[in-house]
Amino acid sequence: MKRVLPFLIFVAICCVIIGSSPTTTSTTSAAAKPPVDNLSPVTNAELARARKATAKYHDFDRADAEGYEFLHCVPGEGFEYVNWSIVDCTFDIEHPEALHYIEEGNGLRLVGVEYVVPTACTATPPEGFTGDADEWEFMAEGLPIWALRAALWLPNPEGMFEEHNPRVRTQCP
Repeated sequence: MKRVLPFLIFVAICCVIIGSSPTTTSTTSAAAKPPVDNLSPVTNAELARARKATAKYHDFDRADAEGYEFLHCVPGEGFEYVNWSIVDCTFDIEHPEALHYIEEGNGLRLVGVEYVVPTACTATPPEGFTGDADEWEFMAEGLPIWALRAALWLPNPEGMFEEHNPRVRTQCP
């Protein structure tokens, strides 16, 4: 009986804990759903321009030939390739300074772009896409730059311009 009693107490405690835990249902409340971008028609048109201009980089060899070179791998962003020849003081929707890729099959898949403006050009965030949805990161990745990411080719459930995309699961060394 002395051996059975601790076991029965353990089972009773487990029943109390399980019985008092909140139940989960298959319905998702509005608060638990990921945010949805509510971008203006003008911003959506600008994003369409960016997609049209960068579609050619789905062919990684094209990006390589145009001067994009590997910088590093960033968790939640993927493999980052930068074209240093176009890093300047301007924001150009159709010419992002960096491209983000993930491994897929035997190659690389374009998932997003990044715009870069050196901090020496401006002390305040650069003007980017129309509206307030885009948020520039100051001193991005420890570099003296303003950076803005856009999940053009792999939708980010947290938002188009969020820094990291939970769907990018690239293993960085």
